[in-house]
Amino acid sequence: MNKNITRRKKLLQIATSLSYIDPDDIPEIDLYMDQLTTFMEDKLNANKRSDDDKTMTKTMINNYTKNNLLPPPDKKRYSKDHLIMLLYIYYLKNFVSITDIQTLLAPMNNNDCYSGESPVNIEEVYRKLFNYEIDNYNDIIKSILSTYDKASDMYDPETDAYLHDMCMVSMLSVDVYVKKKCIEHLIDDMHSVQEQTLKKNEQKIKNTEKAKAAEKAATAGKTKANDTSVSFKSTNKKIK
Repeated sequence: MNKNITRRKKLLQIATSLSYIDPDDIPEIDLYMDQLTTFMEDKLNANKRSDDDKTMTKTMINNYTKNNLLPPPDKKRYSKDHLIMLLYIYYLKNFVSITDIQTLLAPMNNNDCYSGESPVNIEEVYRKLFNYEIDNYNDIIKSILSTYDKASDMYDPETDAYLHDMCMVSMLSVDVYVKKKCIEHLIDDMHSVQEQTLKKNEQKIKNTEKAKAAEKAATAGKTKANDTSVSFKSTNKKIK
């Protein structure tokens, strides 16, 4: 078989063999740590670059919790929302920083960071994204194969395999780089909005506390005035 066809098929095979977790396959019951890591490993095993790679470990999950990427478990048990959050982290950590992931997922972890009208429903968002990717996955594959063909126009993959693959990697990298820059811009905007939202919420709390303190002081003043009035009347009676 033509080497070019074989290598093209190999790329197609890689692109189509990646595993994703259907929202309907996520357990409804809470899971302990060992159950959680086993589930992730079983479902996403095909995505590993080598057999030595780990999909998700206890240490990773504990670090995500320490860095506020993931809410702490309830009595050592992880909910469906926990698992979905871990899936976001699993994919995002490959091309954005931990700090950026914190910003991106903050409204899902903390409602005080969110200023939108629609309630944040972790499962609903994941389901919509999953369905979109399933419906449009062929476009991604077509784009990869198109890049392969463009590289083949530059260099013959049979006689100049290195130069062919070098060009293809470069073209794919430019695509990823531009998209990464767009992602970073969007996350920077999110960060600014979150800071403003937190400041507004903090100011609201301060204003509420001030109002309560003023009301308490006013009530205390009235009580003191009433006590003084009663004491004054009692004193007048004694003088008479």
